[in-house]
Parts: sequence; structure tokens; C-alpha cells
Amino acid sequence: MDSPDYTTLIDAPTWDFIRRTEAAYPPDTATLSIADQRAIYDAMCRAFHRGYPPGVTAEDRPFDGIPCRHYPGQGGTVVYFHGGGFVVGGLHSHDDVCAEIRAETGLTVVSVDYRLCPEHPHPAAFHDALAATRAIAAECAAPLLLAGDSAGGTLAAATAQTIGRKGALGIAGMVLIYPGLGGNRDAGSYLTHAQAPMLTRDDVLFYARIRHGDAPEPPPDPSFAPLSDSDFANLPPTLAIAAECDPLADDATAYAARLTAAGTPARAITEPGLVHGYLRARATVPRAAASFARITRTLSAMAKGTWPGSEDHP
Repeated sequence: MDSPDYTTLIDAPTWDFIRRTEAAYPPDTATLSIADQRAIYDAMCRAFHRGYPPGVTAEDRPFDGIPCRHYPGQGGTVVYFHGGGFVVGGLHSHDDVCAEIRAETGLTVVSVDYRLCPEHPHPAAFHDALAATRAIAAECAAPLLLAGDSAGGTLAAATAQTIGRKGALGIAGMVLIYPGLGGNRDAGSYLTHAQAPMLTRDDVLFYARIRHGDAPEPPPDPSFAPLSDSDFANLPPTLAIAAECDPLADDATAYAARLTAAGTPARAITEPGLVHGYLRARATVPRAAASFARITRTLSAMAKGTWPGSEDHP
């Protein structure tokens, strides 16, 4: 299959972001040792860190023994699961993203530092997500909103499908940002965008293998691949956002379609010309800034119980 013409799909500001990212995090990083991957990723995150907006503070504290970073606000709580392929990232990697979500929405944000692979293969991260979400719901203001990017989107969806149906725990909405949800890796965007900048199909396969350790790939399991579930009813209202130039792009569309068919309010948006990891471009790429504004606007509306609304269409 011919690769898309990324020179026309991707605009100049996004290309500048891609080049800056690859200078700090080379495309072959996934072939290096886990320690090297984490060191390179941490350095890249420090290079992109934008600090905190005025008035935003944070405190590191555990919820049910899971390390978390708490950004106090009011009017509800966002539980945020960071991306990083279940291999890299932590409280530091999405610190400024969470701080800006807090600033733009006014909501409390709690970032969850779940265990990583390969030291802790699946279902360790999933169990941490469940435990932290239950504890956050018990201590922080409702409504509760689940959000996450990439691997964090996987955890948000799996958490909602396990403990968030029918408004349980006060969970009132979910925003998934370029999530990996277990779509068919031999079809659709996985092939069309197999060689996309920032994330390739080979990268996706690597992270899937490392997630289940030395064991054979597991049978369909919604805690591992949320799209493999058989029941999508009674889930919280959901916005699933895809980057167009991303092998994972179809997962968001497929997931929203499953929820809608089951009667759950859901929308999928594919952000044109954007690439996996574009949250770090929210200050320099107009398309990414518009998407981040959509994310924070949606979280605010979900907390007020006014999403979906006509203003939320792209």
C-alpha cells in the first residue's frame, strides 16, 4: 500500500514539531534498551515542558498506594492517564499538560503513575488504574472524568468499561486522545499510516508485545484491548480523538461507533494533519492548539453535564 503524501497532509508548523521531537527522541528509540528509552523520553519531555500557568499548584501523593500528582481545583475531577506505550512516562512526562488542563477547566486533575512494562506486564497498569480511580472517586469532588492519551487512552477506556458503567463512582465522561484500543493491526489506518511520522505500525507491534511480557499474545480481553469487549452500553459520554497521520487513527472512530450503536453518547473526531503525540505541540502548532482547546472545552462541558452539545462538533 502506498504511503500517504505527508508533505501535503502535514503543515509546516507540525513538521517543525516533528523535527524538534525527533532531534530529542530519534525514530529508532524503540530499538534501544528500556533504560535508554526512558532516559531519552524523559529528556525530551523536559525539553518540551512549559511550566505551570499562574495559580496552578500540584502535590505528589498516593491514592490507594498508587503514586499520583494532585492539581487542586473545583467543580469535578479529571483522572488523567499518561501516554508512553506502557513503557515510558510518568508524573513528569505530562505534568504541564495536566497543569494546563487544570488551568483551562478549573477542575481538579489527578495524574496517575501506573506501573510500567516490561517490569510489570499487563494487567499491572490496569489494576493500578482501577485502584487509583476508586480511591480518587472516594476522596475528590464529583463528577469524575477519565482522560488519557495513547496508552493512557487505553487505560481510561478499560477503566470505564470495568467500573464506570451507569454513572458508577460518579464517572460522568471520558476523553480519549489518540488512543490505542486494540483495533485490527492488519487493516485500515494501521496499514495506511504504517510509516507515519512519530509512530509507526512496527512501534505499535513492539509496544503490544512488551505489554504482555514473555507470554503469548492473550485472547481477546477488554482490559488489554477495549475494542474486544462485547458490551458497550451504559458507558460514560465519550469523545474519542484521533490524529489523522497515525496508525492508531481508526481505533477512535471504531470505538465511538461501538458506543453509539449501544446507545452511549459518543463522538469521534479525526484531527486533520496531526500526528501521534501532538499534545506537546499545543503551544506551537495551531491545529494542535485547536485540538487541545477542544479537549479542555469538552471536559468542562462534561463536568457540567452539558456535553454533547452542538458547539462540540468540529
